[in-house]
Amino acid sequence: MNLQAQQEILKWYDVITRQNYFTHNKDVITQYDGLAMGTPSSGLIAEVFIQHTEHKHLPHITHKHKIINYCRYVDNILIIFYSTHTNIQQILNDFNTLHPKLQFTAEMEKDHTLNYLDLSTHKTPTDVNTAIYRKPTFTDTIIPYTSNHPAHHKYATVRFLYNRLNSYGLKQAEYNQEPNTIYNILHNNAFPIRCHKTPHIT
Repeated sequence: MNLQAQQEILKWYDVITRQNYFTHNKDVITQYDGLAMGTPSSGLIAEVFIQHTEHKHLPHITHKHKIINYCRYVDNILIIFYSTHTNIQQILNDFNTLHPKLQFTAEMEKDHTLNYLDLSTHKTPTDVNTAIYRKPTFTDTIIPYTSNHPAHHKYATVRFLYNRLNSYGLKQAEYNQEPNTIYNILHNNAFPIRCHKTPHIT
C-alpha cells in the first residue's frame, strides 16, 4: 500500500471516529471511547483492529502455549491446545494483556463437550462428534409464512436450516434428529409442510 492510500485510509478513519455523537433528551453527547453501535463502518474498523492485534501478538502466544489451532469468528474464538503443556488460565492471562480495552473470558469443555457458535463438539476417545447447538434461550421464531415479507426473505431461513443440516458433517443419529427440529420450527411458523420426516416446502 503506497503512502497516499495510507493517508486516505487514516483520513477516512479520523472523519468517522470524530462523528461518534448522539442525542438524548435534547442533549448532544459525544462518545470519545469506542465505536458507534449500528454504523456500517464500526464492524469494519473493529475487524481491522482485531486483525492487527492478532498479527502483532498471536505468533508469540501460539508458540509460548503450543496452541494447535486458533479460529475466530467476529468476537468468538476457538482454541485447541495441549493441556499437558499449558492451561486455559495462562492463555487467558496473556490474551488479557494484549490491549487495555480488550477483555477476554474463557469457556472450557464440559463432559468432553464444547459449544462454539451453532456447533456442539463432543470428544470421544477415538473421534469428535458434532451436533447443531441451540442456546437455552433459543426460540423457534422466524419470519412467519403468513407475513407480508417477500417470499425470498421468508424462505432464506428454510434454505439456511437445510444447508446447515447437509454441510456440518453430522453423525447419522444427529442428522436424523435435525429434520424433526426443522419441521417443528416451520410448523410453528405456519409454513405448509406435507410430510413429517422429510418435509416438502411448497
